[in-house]
Amino acid sequence: MEEFLTDVKTLRANARKNMSKGPVTSAYGADVKRVVEVLNNALATELVCVLRYKRHFYMADGLNAQAAAAEFLEHAAEEAAHADMIAARIQQLGGEPDFNPESLTGRSHTEYDSSSELKAMIREDLVAERVAVSSYTEIITWLGDGDLTTKRMLEEILASEEEHAEEMLDLLSGIK
Repeated sequence: MEEFLTDVKTLRANARKNMSKGPVTSAYGADVKRVVEVLNNALATELVCVLRYKRHFYMADGLNAQAAAAEFLEHAAEEAAHADMIAARIQQLGGEPDFNPESLTGRSHTEYDSSSELKAMIREDLVAERVAVSSYTEIITWLGDGDLTTKRMLEEILASEEEHAEEMLDLLSGIK
């Protein structure tokens, strides 16, 4: 039977090397600098989504506004949680999370929206969720098995974004 695991002595010796890199060991299979850059763009995307959903929550008005506003507020909180997860992972990889407001919209995959009409808000949120779904799907595929922890985190976020898209579609179909 062929051995495929590193022997224990070598594992222990390797763990003592470059200890300042924390969880990034010689087994890490991705370009950590590029992963941090991609994650900072994802962080910007989540932060722009928080701002868009918060605005839509406060601007929602009209006959169908109560259900939509509740959904906007819930999504804003979930997007903020995604941002926190991404920022923590960036830091864990030895990078610095970029919260610079001056560059957020330029790095974000989604756009900020200042619509005032409820149907337009929901439509723009649906578009943004679809962008996020496509973006995260591409990033997950790109990561492959090079960074399993980041991949798993992004798969969890992707599932949430797909749910958000479905909820926005349901809201949109309920508005005449």
